[in-house]
Amino acid sequence: MAGFDVDVARAFAAKLGVTLRLATPGWETIVSGRWQGRWDICICSMSPTDERAKVLSFPVRYYNSPAVLTVHKNEQRIKSIVDISGKRIGVGTGSSYENYVNKALVIPGAAPIVYPFHDVVVMPGDETVNFRNLALGPGVRLDAIVSDLATAEANIEATHNLKIVGSTLYSEPNVVATEKGDPDWDRTVMQTFNELKSDGTLTRLSKKWFGQDITLDGH
Repeated sequence: MAGFDVDVARAFAAKLGVTLRLATPGWETIVSGRWQGRWDICICSMSPTDERAKVLSFPVRYYNSPAVLTVHKNEQRIKSIVDISGKRIGVGTGSSYENYVNKALVIPGAAPIVYPFHDVVVMPGDETVNFRNLALGPGVRLDAIVSDLATAEANIEATHNLKIVGSTLYSEPNVVATEKGDPDWDRTVMQTFNELKSDGTLTRLSKKWFGQDITLDGH
């Protein structure tokens, strides 16, 4: 496993002086709560929503995630988000990107989002599978994918068959999540992430994976 969140999790564990055990449950399982001790923290680029806040705590905002539109490198019809009307658009199941293409995304504290498209055929699924399908060719199984910038860039590099088109769709804060009911643990999480920000670790990892510093100063 490799990526920004994996490196952040390793740095978090090292700062605490504990052994890291990575787990990859389904997204729907994570956001539904009731973790029952199977894991202690989600460092997984989660978007905070009112629905998720019913069962999870968000002790730390750690970076802003730009959302982008990815197409096959030979795609000629789709040049920006306004061109996805009537097209098959892949998104991660249960993600904020699924809410976006369904015109139902609300980012707390941000202005209402403008949706310059209509009648999109939303194709939720596993993000890895979605990108593999998109790499088969323009319109073979998907016409485009809405995802975060880091995921898009990683798949562009892996397949050499994809490209990002248009400008950033929106940006949203990503949070570290814990299960509700342990304020002491939440304070430890917040303190540890503040230390990772102040000592430059988060900035270094952000530049490594994104080419720029998009990290935040917690709350």
